[in-house]
Amino acid sequence: MYSYTTGGPFGLEEQVSSSGPGMTLLYHLLIPLFWCIPISLVAAELTTAMPVQGGFYRWVRAAFGDFWGFLAGWWNWTASFLLGSVYAVLFADYLGFYFPQLTGRNHYLVAAALIAAITYVNVRGIQMVGRISTLLEIFVLVPIAVMTVMGLAQWKHNPFVPLVPPHKPLFQVFGVGLALGVWLYSGYEQLSTVAEEVDNPRRTFPRALAIVVPLSIATYFLPTFASLAALDNWQQWHGDYFSVAAKLIGGPLLGAWVALAAMVTNAALLNSTVLATTRMPFALAEDKFLPRFLTRTHPRFGTPAVSIITSGAVYAAFATRTLTQLITVYAWLRVATSVMTVLAAWKLRRIKPEMPRPFVIPGGRKGLLYAVAAPVLLGILATAGSIAESVHRSEHRVILCTAAAILLGPLAYAVSHWWRRHRP
Repeated sequence: MYSYTTGGPFGLEEQVSSSGPGMTLLYHLLIPLFWCIPISLVAAELTTAMPVQGGFYRWVRAAFGDFWGFLAGWWNWTASFLLGSVYAVLFADYLGFYFPQLTGRNHYLVAAALIAAITYVNVRGIQMVGRISTLLEIFVLVPIAVMTVMGLAQWKHNPFVPLVPPHKPLFQVFGVGLALGVWLYSGYEQLSTVAEEVDNPRRTFPRALAIVVPLSIATYFLPTFASLAALDNWQQWHGDYFSVAAKLIGGPLLGAWVALAAMVTNAALLNSTVLATTRMPFALAEDKFLPRFLTRTHPRFGTPAVSIITSGAVYAAFATRTLTQLITVYAWLRVATSVMTVLAAWKLRRIKPEMPRPFVIPGGRKGLLYAVAAPVLLGILATAGSIAESVHRSEHRVILCTAAAILLGPLAYAVSHWWRRHRP
């Protein structure tokens, strides 16, 4: 779960230079209160109530019917095509720092080979995915912990100053940075898709969420705080800056270690992304929204092997070119599915109050209102800020691609509905 939702602190560097060091640190203290914490509470309640393969897709379907349930599953699966390929491409990009000749066809072959290896690991089952993820995350977090301790030992500056960049438009400070923060703290409901493969999910999921959420906050906040306190160079935070900060704080060896950790992080994220998202086409096919062959399982490992391999092939196809500019499309689809998930918790409380809920969102009606309203409002705000930024940069292709990705869901449902009615 930690590997899927966080993986490491990498990815927030642009937030520091666009929103300012002080606002970035505040984001990582405040966004969880309005996003991942309430979503985690919803995920804990609904996983204990309905620990089924497909997780949040089936929660939304039970609450709002076939159409909205299908959209939740479809948008999640199609967004994973982008996300999975991006992780593979970024892995090859980081490897290119050590092997500059890794370009063109060789760059793609490395990305495709990683996807193939991760696909194989996932076909072998959730236990192997867990072991590999644990080893990768230990390798990632050790150098980050060393950098954090060394940075705090060299504390010379106030990391909260300036709060926001001078002369920057407000929509950039509160739009881009907020949208990036929402993306960084997303995914806590996603591994509900593998609930049937988890031992005692009614007990395991709430405990895992209680551990992962504070660990994720610490992973983002502490290295950023320590680096800013030691270096005071927030204007230079772009791309892979954590490896640069590590080199300035601890020397070339630590810098190289953190750069390698960033590369490994992408492998860990891809590993857990395949686990979380490839169960979605399996569940959709089980409910007859997609072709039945996607429900075939491996005879030995019991995993949805055809669904996993099919998704891996699509990831490899998308990895033919760099897709990081289209991460906005993924973020908007993720916000849509997360909002539907928390609304499902509210609806299921109304229509199925008798449903057993070993874990219940604390605070009664006020607690439920907080868990539902906070993510909905923050999701709307983050999406609006992201749209404003895309318009400001004249990134019309991003807006068109996002609209197409959203509208593809209802179109796919119409085709699926027609196919279900007319197939022999």
